[in-house]
Amino acid sequence: MVSEKVTVHLSGSLENRPIAMIVQLASQFRSEIHLESDNRSINAKSIMGMMTMGIDSGDELTVVANGQDEEEALKQMVAFLSQNS
Repeated sequence: MVSEKVTVHLSGSLENRPIAMIVQLASQFRSEIHLESDNRSINAKSIMGMMTMGIDSGDELTVVANGQDEEEALKQMVAFLSQNS
């Protein structure tokens, strides 16, 4: 299991499209991927779970990946969440 804290830097509000993109990215990996914030852990592959998380730009999250491709999953999730575009 690997984890890393990241500050979310996605442009605009995190509704619909960015959430769907996070779920799509997470779903590419075999590893379990969770986003943790405020004592909550949400499966990053669950669109409904991600929609209830209420992520905003500037929030600090911990990305946790566990499985055979956990290192690459963590790397790509952190890169996506911290992008400034």
